[in-house]
Amino acid sequence: MNKTEDLLAQLNSIVSEGRNPDTLDIDLLSSEAILRKINHEDAQVAPAVASQIPQIAQAVDAIVDKLQSGGRLFYIGAGTSGRLGILDAVECRPTFSVPDDLVQGIIAGGEHAIQFAVEGAEDDREAGVNDVKAVNLSANDVLVGLSASGRTPYVVAALEYANSIGCATASITCNPNSPLMTTAKIGICAVVGPEALTGSTRMKSGTAQKLVLNMLSTASMIRLGKTYENLMVDVNASNEKLRARAIRIVMQATSCERNVAENALKSADNRAKLAILMILTGLPAEQAENLLQEKHGFLRRAVESQQ
Repeated sequence: MNKTEDLLAQLNSIVSEGRNPDTLDIDLLSSEAILRKINHEDAQVAPAVASQIPQIAQAVDAIVDKLQSGGRLFYIGAGTSGRLGILDAVECRPTFSVPDDLVQGIIAGGEHAIQFAVEGAEDDREAGVNDVKAVNLSANDVLVGLSASGRTPYVVAALEYANSIGCATASITCNPNSPLMTTAKIGICAVVGPEALTGSTRMKSGTAQKLVLNMLSTASMIRLGKTYENLMVDVNASNEKLRARAIRIVMQATSCERNVAENALKSADNRAKLAILMILTGLPAEQAENLLQEKHGFLRRAVESQQ
């Protein structure tokens, strides 16, 4: 069997590459009818993700363990999957005020592939290994491989290397019994079925991967003390919208007036978490900062210790 025949055989066995019997007439429909078909398919995504919550929780526990020990979180993928990983990684920085290198996305073909298709990049196993070596991946880190089909050679090779050095590994795919599921130590597979457009895995499969990524990063950051109640108290107020949000967060967390929130933020160097602690406990900035450090950044623990 040559490479083309082998790939055709693989594609025939991949759930996300199958033809959807419910959308065979999609090219005959009106705009509204097309959208209803797509929306009907999209409604299957959340339940598919829900079925994987135990596995997602295992991945969160692994991520929290490694990040608490000074490690990093990496996502790796090709095409849509790679772009989704980069998106989630980039959003962690302003949302949770984490260092730029704490959560990183790696895509087959490099930065050029974020906007443009790079032919053959997903098939390059050697590049997968080299790209994780380039970021000095170690046993202290977590590598999450993303691939709708679960067969992307670039991602599989990167995970194999990660396993060989003792790195924690997880995978996010939409195809059961795939190489990614057997390679990663923790396999997450949201089976969303065939796409509305055959093989267009930027649709349901992409949505499923995005939901899982949101869950991994958000739950991990909550576990690391980046929130207070359901407020993003570690938000980085780096622009006008975020500065306004920081004021609002302080007001919501403390039920204080706007001027009190603004004054506290000024004293706290625009750090919402510290401003909240100062208001709720009456501590000056330096003492509040010391208390936060003592409680490893967990605002609720710091507040409760003063009650």
